[in-house]
Amino acid sequence: MRDLMGIMKQAQAMQEKMANLQSEMDEIEVSGASGGGSVRVTMTAKGQMKGVSIDPSLMVADEREILEDLIVAACNDARGKAEATMQERMAELTKGLPLPPGMKLPF
Repeated sequence: MRDLMGIMKQAQAMQEKMANLQSEMDEIEVSGASGGGSVRVTMTAKGQMKGVSIDPSLMVADEREILEDLIVAACNDARGKAEATMQERMAELTKGLPLPPGMKLPF
């Protein structure tokens, strides 16, 4: 019975840490870049876009598709960094918990 109470306390503490982590992810910003840094995107670790920076030399009407592709690539780069940041924080949060291998949080 003690083990069950201990597990319940751990689960409650983890739930509080998860809530803190979720609000922290709104504050953490990551940047992605493409085209050798000519296009940069900034977003929160949760994926909310905060800004886009485009080198003026890319503003050529005939090369619109290239610019669009660079923006997409920069967004994907930033999103990948956001996901990596989230995974790192989750690993810190769940360290020491007896979770089965491969179990991912949040569920």
